[in-house]
Amino acid sequence: MKRSFDIAVSLLLILFLMPLLAVIWSAVRMSLGDPVFFRQTRPGLDGKPFEMIKFRSMTQARNQDGTDRPDADRLLPFGRFLRSTSLDELPELWNVLKGDMSLVGPRPLLMAYIPLYNDTQKRRHEVRPGITGWAQISGRNTLGWNERFEADVWYVDNRSFWLDLKILWRTILIVIRRKGISSASDATMAPFKGNN
Repeated sequence: MKRSFDIAVSLLLILFLMPLLAVIWSAVRMSLGDPVFFRQTRPGLDGKPFEMIKFRSMTQARNQDGTDRPDADRLLPFGRFLRSTSLDELPELWNVLKGDMSLVGPRPLLMAYIPLYNDTQKRRHEVRPGITGWAQISGRNTLGWNERFEADVWYVDNRSFWLDLKILWRTILIVIRRKGISSASDATMAPFKGNN
């Protein structure tokens, strides 16, 4: 039932939001240039890699040694707007339609984090990652890593169709209020460095 719901809702939203997607695509291209989309390999169900797609929200500014500058330096007002409204996440509906993601589930993090997880934290990969999830409606980027992982595993153990509907509804309210976008110390979320 969950997969059928994901397919139906993601397809309807893609079709319904097509004009908005076109406007955002144009705005990103004018404000940040090409590429319009941010693509990155993330772990999916059972940790299998897939390519996640979002609208790009940061510049490609680099340090002299070629490394990316801090997120706060690369996140311009337009990018902050995309993130605060979660409009940058809309292309992930394609990932949901393809079956890489679900509408609801633990957010797909970085491949580099997988070796850093303890056995309990690895359980977040027992379900498809989601566009939104229990952690996102429980504090979003203001949560610490331990709290976020606890929320993810709680979802894995308690998932149901009705819980997904509750999470989707609360997500809409949180996005409207633009709550929990940034952590206390970083423009986005501080990197996970393991459990030690």
